[in-house]
Amino acid sequence: MTVTATVPTTSGSRYLQQLCKHWSHKFEVNFDPAQGEIAFPMGPIRMTAEPEALVVVLEPNADADVERFKQVVADHLDRFAFREAPLPFDWK
Repeated sequence: MTVTATVPTTSGSRYLQQLCKHWSHKFEVNFDPAQGEIAFPMGPIRMTAEPEALVVVLEPNADADVERFKQVVADHLDRFAFREAPLPFDWK
């Protein structure tokens, strides 16, 4: 199961790098300006920066609280995007 949000923003690259750096002291991360992956305890987080959006894909573990997972990721990204927060997360 995957949960995906395409978040409209022109700062996707900056936000994905900030989130990866933020969590790099706790979790294994791998990122560049275009994409990032975080080995999050609830399941992997994958992000791709597009010119007009940040695509966030969550792959919750079987026992993960999916709503909590989405909220944690959205809250952290909103902190980095304080100038345009709250970002619209349309999870599918």
